[in-house]
Amino acid sequence: MKVEIVAVGTELLLGQIVDTNSSWMGAELAAAGLDSHFQTKVGDNPARIEAVLRQALDRSDAVICCGGLGPTQDDLTREVIAEVMGVDLVLDEAIEARIRDMFGSRGRTMPENNLRQAMVPVGASPIPQQPGTAPGLVCPVGDKVIYAVPGVPYEMKEMVTGTIVDDLRRRAGEQGVIASRVLRTWGMSESGLAEVLADRITELDDGGDATLAFLASGVEGLKVRITAKGVDQDDVVAKLDAEEAVIRPLLGDIVFGLDDDTIESVVLGRLRELGLTLAVAESVTGGYMAGRICAVPGASRVFRGGVVAYTPEMKRSVLGVPDGPVVNDDAALAMAEGVRRVTGADVGLATTGVAGPDSLEGQKPGTVYVGLSLPEGYESGSQLFRMPGDRERVRQFTTISLMNLLRQRLG
Repeated sequence: MKVEIVAVGTELLLGQIVDTNSSWMGAELAAAGLDSHFQTKVGDNPARIEAVLRQALDRSDAVICCGGLGPTQDDLTREVIAEVMGVDLVLDEAIEARIRDMFGSRGRTMPENNLRQAMVPVGASPIPQQPGTAPGLVCPVGDKVIYAVPGVPYEMKEMVTGTIVDDLRRRAGEQGVIASRVLRTWGMSESGLAEVLADRITELDDGGDATLAFLASGVEGLKVRITAKGVDQDDVVAKLDAEEAVIRPLLGDIVFGLDDDTIESVVLGRLRELGLTLAVAESVTGGYMAGRICAVPGASRVFRGGVVAYTPEMKRSVLGVPDGPVVNDDAALAMAEGVRRVTGADVGLATTGVAGPDSLEGQKPGTVYVGLSLPEGYESGSQLFRMPGDRERVRQFTTISLMNLLRQRLG
């Protein structure tokens, strides 16, 4: 079963919106064991959309068409799919009633333009999941199929996971269960991971119960995804467990979590187990670390607060950093000790450095010093990192690197 993804929207071609939908769908299809060899973007032009859909149907068994299902005149996906199917559009009264109810529940009257969203090609079926006003569609074209989903990510994801993947596997005659498990890592490059696991990947290619894949995900870490197929859920979980048991010793301490874990959730969980509280002092990260920490449910049980000390004066007056350079080991440690003292936290973390584009105190962009002030029995200190990339990547990499360093020192 070959599945092609077509993303519709002129804004995608102009770079006004980054097409994260296609990459997410590609990952879901791969995890389900479905081949996806092509992804295409096309603007809001009916002739070009039709040409792309016909080409996709020529070389693939199924097409997921994302976007163009809104209520405005440039939302053309429904009309074009009807043209490809060779049928008319008709009003689906059940969809109309659902859309009117959505507006009514918010105390609003539905604009008549929204009736466009209730028009369905003859022979197509609405996707049961409809979190927004745009219904998804399953549109048969001979022995092939087009799925139409909205471009709003959370609406699209609900339809893909709720209907489309299962329908594709049924059409492909897939039996059994396919599942994935993701090991979250930090401390090694993607090429380094591939080198460490090279022999194991070769063994699996020669006939194993699982496959391995890598994905670099910025502040989310480097992901190692294990995918396996089994006759049922218990069988596939056993295969994932067995493969994890093989590769974990190869990776060692760089594995910090699984699946939806983040470095922040793992560290906060460990601090909670130890009965310790946390505070952060940020310069180069500018509050980014505190924001990541506060996004973790239950963070208030551990996190006391943070100080963004972006200027030397703030570092000295609030955190007690001594006179002299503020981008070095001593300043980072003094900031960590200062925020621990100011907040009364058990653990203080600090970041200072140069995000760029200009140098500071003779230090090049990407130079970052981090400080850790820890209670007795743990190793306090500071460390230098050389971070690649632009300002945003420096902030992200500094955050995950410092949190991972704390994880390692807490044991």
